Amino acid sequence: MVRKIKPGQKEEEYVQRGPVVELVYWRDPKKSGIVFGSVLGVLLSLSYFSLISVVAYLSLFVLAGTVAFRIYKNVLQAVQKTSDGHPFKDILDLDLTLPQDKVREVTDLTVSHINGAAVELRRLFLVEDLVDSIKFGVLLWCLTYLGAWFNGMTLVIISFVALFTLPKVYEQNKAQIDQYLDIAKSKFADISSKVRAAIPIGKKLPVEEKKEQ
Repeated sequence: MVRKIKPGQKEEEYVQRGPVVELVYWRDPKKSGIVFGSVLGVLLSLSYFSLISVVAYLSLFVLAGTVAFRIYKNVLQAVQKTSDGHPFKDILDLDLTLPQDKVREVTDLTVSHINGAAVELRRLFLVEDLVDSIKFGVLLWCLTYLGAWFNGMTLVIISFVALFTLPKVYEQNKAQIDQYLDIAKSKFADISSKVRAAIPIGKKLPVEEKKEQ
């Protein structure tokens, strides 16, 4: 939930906070660095090895670490004659059950986005608005070049690196970036309006004309 802005305080101080937001904005550099390095290492491994191999090797690495730590703690307890119990007791006692309300909330949100995407794609492919369909076609044409330059995993890696860099860059240079974005938006809106005025085809009919038909 976004917090309300108090008088005299800046809007950017009230960015919605959450685990993911805290990570991508590097609020705790140690945690963000660990997550960024770990996930990037997995993605780079997937670009060279199969998914099964990466999952198997990672699982073996984790299992070897936990077994070694368990043996070490058992030996230490035997030498010191203590009974601290299982070294992973706190983790074993954690409740990993997914709450049904959260699962239902995520499912409803996902279905809503899928339905919205389906309606929008239908509108674009069936040329409800000619200009929007042309812009969509230009986007698809650009994606063909993007696909020729990069494979899927490379795009995933680039997107992940961008997720951990662009938000922080934007936060630190918000004023300058917003200024250039406003200029670009105004130019794009001007060009789009001129194209719509020059191409009468595909414009939606007024509601009254539709009723008469």
